[in-house]
Amino acid sequence: QVQLVESGGGLVQPGGSLRLSCTASGFAFSSYWMYWVRQAPGKGLEWVSHVDTRGGSKYYADSVKGRFTISRDNAKNTLYLQMNSLKYEDTAVYYCALDRLGRNRGQGTQVTVSS
Repeated sequence: QVQLVESGGGLVQPGGSLRLSCTASGFAFSSYWMYWVRQAPGKGLEWVSHVDTRGGSKYYADSVKGRFTISRDNAKNTLYLQMNSLKYEDTAVYYCALDRLGRNRGQGTQVTVSS
């Protein structure tokens, strides 16, 4: 069955950086577009970014454009999200997912931006 396991979250000061990873198994990772979505406290799921099967086409929400970079390593079945210049409003649980709405997603990793 599909398994998505996120890691790399933590507590970071505003302006700091984190790199999230998502290890996938149970499906043909290299054949799927992959997504990052997030859920801030008290809010619904929000699409953050996605990448095509080869990593050549990348898409970002306006709120993270220029600060976040999505990438993937198909040999390692792993999806990444490099997050720079983090802001308070980036605080959320981050999930990797197989779709933009996050209906098929992992357990998430908490990112907290706080001074």
